[in-house]
Amino acid sequence: MDVLITYDIATADAAGAKRLRRIATVCEKYGQRIQFSVFECRLTPARFAVLLTEIEEAIDPKQDSVIVYRFPGNIEDSKRRYGRTLDHKRGDPWIV
Repeated sequence: MDVLITYDIATADAAGAKRLRRIATVCEKYGQRIQFSVFECRLTPARFAVLLTEIEEAIDPKQDSVIVYRFPGNIEDSKRRYGRTLDHKRGDPWIV
């Protein structure tokens, strides 16, 4: 399945900066960064479940926000890109 992860982590203190690094590290394990706080991921249902658990463990739910969008099909069918493109192309290896 294809998913898009976006996050907004409160970084007013050192603990917030640590959570920001942690959530970025979690997302990097599962997908491709497409913007600073946005990742595209192609996952099996089992890896998706593990990702959600790691996200919940990485954030402070009272201060941080993570939104995970699941696409019914291929993410490319739902996307329009304007402006600068990424260094990778569709078909290049994804972390799965």
